[in-house]
Amino acid sequence: MPSTSDSPNEPLGDTQVDLRDPAYFINRELSLLMFNRRVLELGKDGGVPLLERLRYLCISCSNLDEFFEVRAASVLQQLKLNIKTLDPSGLSPREQIEQIAVQAHGLVYDQYDLFNKVLVPALEEEDIHFLRRSQWNEEQTTWVRNYFRRELLPVLTPLGLDPAHPFPRILNKSLNFIVKLEGKDAFGRESDMAVVQAPRALPRIIRMPADISPSKDTFVFLSSIIHAHVDDMFPGMHVLGCYQFRVTRNSELFVEEDVDDLLSALEGELPIRNYGDSVRLEVADVCPAEIYHLLMEKFNLEERDLYRVNGPVNLHRLMAVVGLVQRDELKFPPFQPKPPADFSPERNIFDYIDANKQVLLHHPFQSFEPVIQFLTQAAQHPNTVAIKMTLYRTGPDSPIVDALVAAAKAGKEVTAVIELRARFDEAANIAVATRLQDAGAYVAYGVVGYKTHAKLALVVMRQRRRLKRYIHMGTGNYHSGTAKAYTDYGLLTSDRVLGDDVHRLFMQLTGLGKAVNLKKLMQAPFTLYEGMVERIRREAGHARDGKRALIRLKMNSLVEPNIIAELYEASRAGVKIELIVRGVCCLRPGVKGISDNIHVRSVMGRFLEHTRVFYFLNSGQDELYCSSADWMPRNFFRRVESCFPVEDRQLKRRIIRETFTTYLRDNSQAWVLRPTKKYKRLKPSAKAKRRAAQEILLEMFS
Repeated sequence: MPSTSDSPNEPLGDTQVDLRDPAYFINRELSLLMFNRRVLELGKDGGVPLLERLRYLCISCSNLDEFFEVRAASVLQQLKLNIKTLDPSGLSPREQIEQIAVQAHGLVYDQYDLFNKVLVPALEEEDIHFLRRSQWNEEQTTWVRNYFRRELLPVLTPLGLDPAHPFPRILNKSLNFIVKLEGKDAFGRESDMAVVQAPRALPRIIRMPADISPSKDTFVFLSSIIHAHVDDMFPGMHVLGCYQFRVTRNSELFVEEDVDDLLSALEGELPIRNYGDSVRLEVADVCPAEIYHLLMEKFNLEERDLYRVNGPVNLHRLMAVVGLVQRDELKFPPFQPKPPADFSPERNIFDYIDANKQVLLHHPFQSFEPVIQFLTQAAQHPNTVAIKMTLYRTGPDSPIVDALVAAAKAGKEVTAVIELRARFDEAANIAVATRLQDAGAYVAYGVVGYKTHAKLALVVMRQRRRLKRYIHMGTGNYHSGTAKAYTDYGLLTSDRVLGDDVHRLFMQLTGLGKAVNLKKLMQAPFTLYEGMVERIRREAGHARDGKRALIRLKMNSLVEPNIIAELYEASRAGVKIELIVRGVCCLRPGVKGISDNIHVRSVMGRFLEHTRVFYFLNSGQDELYCSSADWMPRNFFRRVESCFPVEDRQLKRRIIRETFTTYLRDNSQAWVLRPTKKYKRLKPSAKAKRRAAQEILLEMFS
């Protein structure tokens, strides 16, 4: 029987150990909740500017919404289907959902505790106020009444509950009120209950006029205004109580892979997302038991799915305040990313690439502008023959899409491989696909059964009597907005072999035929997993031969159990393994005899860590790769991913310094994963200098 002990230091008597023992793995869902707790910790950090702390609180709330919509919903679905398969950590779906409930309830409590007891008083000290109903004076009360009658009453529709009016369909994550009533309406009907739905178009935070407020940054919640004037919607009846509630639903889309028209199928599926199975109910903490039990019955939820909160049921909407309040001293210092020192927008980007051979960009510390120029100039250049791109997330107003449209209208061959199923960006991607098709571009939706997640752009130019390929490969999306908020690497090059590999990959994506051999690139689902396993085993072999062995990996998620077992085996062989994993990590480090040589940290800060970099010492012949893929089953086996080598010695040294040296020395924004499966935040000692990786890089590139 494999051991299931949680003791991090239990000795292993037998060298033939089971590296798939559940004791050596951390549950994926619980690890994701731990990541969200680290986000919330940044909201608690007094060293972070105040409005940024509010932003982190909002992000933690938004993350938790998505967690319930996707991850918890998936586990609940397994439970409903009576699936009893254990996850790699040995938990059944029922055990997972029970532990999720415990952790999520604690997280929600801490979110509201932070908001009510810490951030609200701190914001008031800075003259930023949230006025509750009990705080309104006569003048403010009059203004609120007029606002309600002018802006809200015309668009609110109270829905009485009686045999002719059943309980309405409730939109996913919408703000609603259940109202308890007494009396008869104009038709003599007696109904003791009604529902009021707040349209999504209504702002959840309303600024109060400065001349009647304690400051120019005084806000009132939409929920407070509706609560104060709910009587106006039920004339002649007595309102006994009004309670806000919000339901979260399963938001995964279920589209058959072999449909004839994926775009049309997704367009038909998107509206259904708002009415998936209920997975969570949030109610005001003053809501009586009889009311929330009624709601739980209507939504087919259990006690564990109920979250009673002290405040607005959607704290994420407070994100609007960060934009509304113009107080630079309460935000991160402004930072304008710059392009490489020798880059100029007026310069021919292709001459620039030829002169440098390879151009490495580290976003957001360096500008995304060269990537935009790469495609904009390609669209305008008379010698451009073809442009091919993968698009996963691009944003609604994308200069990259503008360039592709311009190129197609100019008669150039434009091919866009658009992943319509990029979660929560499906509608935007459908719009992009339609726009490109209308311009005359060829649009493909990738490969049936595999999401196209690779980040590749190829420009073919005619130079005298030959065609030359220029390429961009990256770890992040072609989205100019996220390029300012996510850390990513991008490589511009005219390397002939890499260009040929990218060309072959596009042929694979848009055409038919067997998988082709690529010379430098690794790709999922064909060679990436095997390539990583081969390099891990090679490093283990070097260690067994008495050579220094080192693996350094940076990614967003580490989940795939077989490759985790390979890392365990390498650790047992003596390989030093340093992992920087921002989010989910199912590997358990520091277990005696299993993962003694593995160290895991998560670094978080102003920007969302998104780079994926894989380094292998290889007995002095080191190899370094950047990739679009995390180490998860879906990335290795169910997605089209790209992984490219960085071979230039100078660029390799630069990535090692910026990705590993800097991040592994971080003692301020780093959390270390302990053998106990818990994270501990590092703090500089009294004599040590504060080191925060992102701040060091900001200074380096400023």
